[in-house]
Amino acid sequence: FEIDRAEEEVRRLDAPIKETIAAYYQTQVEVEYLESEVATVKGNLEREKKGLQALNDRVKAGDLKLTGSVNFTANEVKAERDRKWDNYKYVSKILQDKESTLKAKRKIMEAARTQVGNLKSQRRELATKIEAIKARLQQIETAKQTNEFSFDESALLQAKKNIADLEKRVEVQARIAEAEGNLADMLPVYVEPGRDVTKEIDEELGASNDGAKADKSL
Repeated sequence: FEIDRAEEEVRRLDAPIKETIAAYYQTQVEVEYLESEVATVKGNLEREKKGLQALNDRVKAGDLKLTGSVNFTANEVKAERDRKWDNYKYVSKILQDKESTLKAKRKIMEAARTQVGNLKSQRRELATKIEAIKARLQQIETAKQTNEFSFDESALLQAKKNIADLEKRVEVQARIAEAEGNLADMLPVYVEPGRDVTKEIDEELGASNDGAKADKSL
């Protein structure tokens, strides 16, 4: 299992993530500057537009005064109008270019933001999978170690059985030894029906004086 290699490959994702984050903020700053420039150009163009419209109206009306009371020829007034008009169109073209650039950079910034999110998400997912694999391998290793230290329980069971049998035999012998001293009390005596045991004892051993007294008293 090449866990170390997999972890290293995941760590390598940090570099492109950092690069993409840097690109995102770089583009963000550029977008902010462009937004400011576009706003400025739009304001200037709006003022130029009003001035140009006023100048064009004077040309159409034959008003040859550009500033104060100074009179200019018709050609001079038209030339000034034409210059301002060309400048207005030129700046308008610049504004269009800046707005196009601003739009493109906004798309780049959004793409960078999305890419950073995707890279981070995929990195977390891969790291989680690696951790799961490591945990599984640890379980397998633990199971192997447990198996290595296990032994055949049949020997233990046989030993227990033998000891239990020995305990039983010892108990039987103890009870037999205890009963040997009281054998007469423990074993029943069988007497044949009609047998006169008293007479047999008197004939064999002789009658005692106590026995004779007892017979007289009876």
